[in-house]
Amino acid sequence: MESLMTSTVPRSLDTKSKLLGLELGDVLILLLNLSAENLIFGSTAIKMPMVLGTSALLFAVLFFVKRGKPDGYIQHFGEHLVSPTVLSANTIDEDYRKFGGANQLSTSNGVDFAGDSYE
Repeated sequence: MESLMTSTVPRSLDTKSKLLGLELGDVLILLLNLSAENLIFGSTAIKMPMVLGTSALLFAVLFFVKRGKPDGYIQHFGEHLVSPTVLSANTIDEDYRKFGGANQLSTSNGVDFAGDSYE
């Protein structure tokens, strides 16, 4: 009866799938590099050093750069590089549009909270 009350569960239920220590997205990048290098240098004499060498180098860079970093680090780092450098909290929202046309939130002086007058 005691065995029904207790059972073992995995310590991490939300772990990303990894292959050779890399996330599946990183393995996809590695395979895309391998196929592109094979397409470019496949019929030349330097096929082996270029195809296998660049793939091994890319694997080593990804493996050691991502060591100790959280999942999705490369994706978030890329988004950080592309995002604007200055984010201002006190700017007018240029995407703001009134919903419907009826002002639900208003003050007694004829100006709604967005600063538009409706009298």
